[in-house]
Amino acid sequence: MEKVILDLIEQLEYLPGIGPKAAQRITYYLLNTSKGKVSALLQAIAFAKDNIQFCQNCGNYTVSKLCSICTNPIRNKSLICIIEQPKDIIGLEASGKYNGLYLVLGGQISPLDNIGPNDLRINLLLHRVQTDNISEIIIATNLNLEGELTANYIKDKLANSKSNNHFKITRIASGLPAGSDIEFADEITLGRALDYRTEI
Repeated sequence: MEKVILDLIEQLEYLPGIGPKAAQRITYYLLNTSKGKVSALLQAIAFAKDNIQFCQNCGNYTVSKLCSICTNPIRNKSLICIIEQPKDIIGLEASGKYNGLYLVLGGQISPLDNIGPNDLRINLLLHRVQTDNISEIIIATNLNLEGELTANYIKDKLANSKSNNHFKITRIASGLPAGSDIEFADEITLGRALDYRTEI
């Protein structure tokens, strides 16, 4: 096999969820498709890498200073749902059960990976609590050990924050199985998790 093909297969294997067989299938698909389609794909990837940034208000991906959710006038700006990654927004939005704003932490507290609270956007959350009129904060971190550690840390920080706002703190309900990730949950499960969230 030509080295250039082996190199392409190897690079594709670095993508999440792509094993050797899938990398080979993608490689041969790209080789057999038109140059126009491949160029469009490359341009889309390059444009995204060059132009997408983090929303200054919530940490979501956007091409502007603020994302389309934060600037949407019909969103309930008194609700903030705390999630770990921008990809978690997709499932929550698809559930059709949430119409508030988000705060994307950028990960979870994980001592084994040397990720602490200062590596996340917790200070941005505390700032929004001070400046925005918040009625409820929903903690929707993953239901694994690190996600629970992060949720408890945030709950304690919010409880001790010197805010004039009186808001409740809730955690998504057990519609999600323990140890699972939000990005892999279906819309019905996520909808139930939001419907049956509990105060913590």
